[in-house]
Amino acid sequence: MTAPFRKRRPGGDADFFRAEAAGLRWLAAGGGPVVEVLAVGDDVIELAHLDSVRPSTAAAREFGTRLARMHDAGAPRFGSAPDGYHGRQFIGERSLSSTTHDRWGEFYAAERVLPYLAPALRAGYLEPDDAEATRAACTVISAGTFDDGDGPARLHGDLWNGNVLWTSDGVVLIDPAAHGGHRETDLAMLALFGCPMLDEIVEAYHAEHPLRVGRAERVPLHQLHPLAVHAAGHGPSYGAALGRAARATLAVAGQTP
Repeated sequence: MTAPFRKRRPGGDADFFRAEAAGLRWLAAGGGPVVEVLAVGDDVIELAHLDSVRPSTAAAREFGTRLARMHDAGAPRFGSAPDGYHGRQFIGERSLSSTTHDRWGEFYAAERVLPYLAPALRAGYLEPDDAEATRAACTVISAGTFDDGDGPARLHGDLWNGNVLWTSDGVVLIDPAAHGGHRETDLAMLALFGCPMLDEIVEAYHAEHPLRVGRAERVPLHQLHPLAVHAAGHGPSYGAALGRAARATLAVAGQTP
């Protein structure tokens, strides 16, 4: 019998692995292709063992379909934590707000972008002009410019390529920052660091749940969150990328960058 995969954080926040477990179970309940949680404690989580294989077109298309269905499982509000979970949440090592909103733009600006600007500036990873452009973009976003009436989707929330594992049973997702958000945010994060066969994934997703016209133009908008998180702790290249994404968002909104 294959031993489980075990992660430990001695002396860490007791909510860290509990948030991960709650997120995985919530996504699984929505039909998401996520790793099975075997056990969780204050400083340890045990997950089913996974063996990696090469990506395939069939697996990519199945993933796109299942991702759309998982998103369609929904959430009570924008920013909602997994059902039944009331502890702290995280994205990577950083705290993630669980404050909820009725409107997406208000939520996204206030809870997913702006909180990371101050630490990015303190670290010296974000230039003042890029911070100013990001705040300007957040003003436009918060005003509802990009609100489209789509209800909160059940998001993985940290869907970069490193959290997408290709196995003999298809794609399996790990390490979520699960919450209620906009479906395009997960898709934009897949594009940020390069996911194999992304075109096939998106095509299958669109066949299951048609995406709104103009999604490609809105990718920078939905990458503001992961770029802001990375700018807070991973170097100045992310601060510069955040500034570019903010200016692109303003341009889509018809504002002068």
